[in-house]
Amino acid sequence: MTPVDGDSAAIRREKAAWRWASLSTYALAIIFVLLLIGFCLWVPHFATWANFANVLQRNSIIGIVACGMLLMIVTGGFDLSVGAVGAMSSVVAAALIVQVSMPLGIVAALLLGLAVGVVNGFFIAKIGINPFVTTLATQVLVTGFLFVGTAAQPVYGVPESFTVLGLGRIGPIPIPTIIFAAVATVTWAILRFTTLGHYIYIVGGNKTAARLAGINVDRVILTTYALGGLFAAIAGVVLLGQTNIGQPASAADWPLTAIAAVVVGGVPLSGGVGQVWSAVLGTLLLGVIANALNLIGVSPFWQPAVTGAVILVAVGLDSYQRKQRELR
Repeated sequence: MTPVDGDSAAIRREKAAWRWASLSTYALAIIFVLLLIGFCLWVPHFATWANFANVLQRNSIIGIVACGMLLMIVTGGFDLSVGAVGAMSSVVAAALIVQVSMPLGIVAALLLGLAVGVVNGFFIAKIGINPFVTTLATQVLVTGFLFVGTAAQPVYGVPESFTVLGLGRIGPIPIPTIIFAAVATVTWAILRFTTLGHYIYIVGGNKTAARLAGINVDRVILTTYALGGLFAAIAGVVLLGQTNIGQPASAADWPLTAIAAVVVGGVPLSGGVGQVWSAVLGTLLLGVIANALNLIGVSPFWQPAVTGAVILVAVGLDSYQRKQRELR
């Protein structure tokens, strides 16, 4: 083979790799659109705005949590305490709304979520404890305090008007979806336009290199987990708006569902890469699949199995693509 032929072959390989990367970038969006079309054609009552609004309303809470989880996964970590934080926020908000005032209840709930996130970030960044161990311990600790403080009993008495936050609409759009869109926009702006967002990618890619470059890695990690706790608290307040009850045992499935939404969106757990639209599409994809299964009468016991299969396929495809790119 002449040098020119070798160069041509290399160029062809580069072009093929670029086309494959471009296709994989939009694969989730393509799959989502195809699923929507298929469900609209074959699933009874799926293609109605009432059903679409229901999907948006039910999955906006997980979407809010997934935005915070995305930030933590990009740094190379995750948070298993977001469910406990959400439950705590809903219970604290409910208690203070009933006993004091609505604004104080909301603000206190958000500040508590932020504080738990700061504690997680401190132990991970400053003490050096693994994110799994740290956030699992926080989840158990917060849940324990919550059960002791409430005697494991729900908090009732929230005014009916508060349900506007979780069940109301502005025009045809559910209010939880508007909150989800606002949180996703803030997350996108942080990653796209701020120095913090730039540092989050660098820290997730290589913490040692980030430190050598003069980046305060501990501050970046602490801030990221603080935002994750704040977003989980926002989701907890929205949950209270949907149920009107502060339930200590609620939100137990949030951590794994939020991680699943981010991973299904194509964001690797290794960190360093990830976009907000991936978390949003992953959330909606899982929500649409669950909704379609409900409409066709599939047992709820099968839905976690389907979700698990979707996660395995998504992660498997991503791992395969990465291995192929490394071999090239």
